[in-house]
Amino acid sequence: MNLRPLLFLLAIMSLASCKQETFSLTKIEGKQIPITDSIAIDKGIDSIIKPFRESVNKDMNAILSYAPETYSKNDGDLNTAIGNLMADAVLTQSDPIFNKRTGHNIDMVLLNHGGIRSIISKGNVTTRTAFQIMPFENSIVVVALKGQQIDSLTDYLSKSKRPHPISGLQLTLDKNYAITEALLNNEPIQKDKTYYVATNDYLYNGGDRMRFFKTNDSLYVLDYKIRNAMIDYFKSVDTIKPVIDNRFIQTK
Repeated sequence: MNLRPLLFLLAIMSLASCKQETFSLTKIEGKQIPITDSIAIDKGIDSIIKPFRESVNKDMNAILSYAPETYSKNDGDLNTAIGNLMADAVLTQSDPIFNKRTGHNIDMVLLNHGGIRSIISKGNVTTRTAFQIMPFENSIVVVALKGQQIDSLTDYLSKSKRPHPISGLQLTLDKNYAITEALLNNEPIQKDKTYYVATNDYLYNGGDRMRFFKTNDSLYVLDYKIRNAMIDYFKSVDTIKPVIDNRFIQTK
């Protein structure tokens, strides 16, 4: 008996059975399931979470200071009380750390107006307040800039026309938003001098189009979050007293 035709047929069938089918997506369906108070709480899961929730709330509600007024980032044209407080807090809390590591002092602070995410309400200032103002994990970095880069920084501020939080810098614009005076530590900016500017890692990497930070002599990472600097600042004062001042103004 000639088995070759049979073996040939079996081989063809075996190859055919090994062929993988291809599938293609033809339709996607979904529906929105809202999370509301009507959803029943799973008591078993809640009993596990409850001790952690209570511990977190206790820490978040810890009273650090007191605010005699309510402060908003919309309260001023070119500088705001809450923005000034934020920049001053970063300078006050981070300068000793930077000085201990490098022997230098921070000359100025620049943050971004959009980074202020909440108001400070009149009354007790808590840890939760700091998290509401700064919910991001932005850390403080110090950048060594020559006076020429500081000129680019002040030019950016004059053109943005926004109250970006600053400390250590005094900037005056005329009615056309041209710079009439720029002082650092109450002195004119020297083009060849190195200045140490504290900011956050987001802005250093070009956030809000602050590209002038990349042309620098050195970068120092403090491993210190802006939010933590604010918490430490709140702890250090009984009552916060931020004000709108003349650090960034326009003459009419």
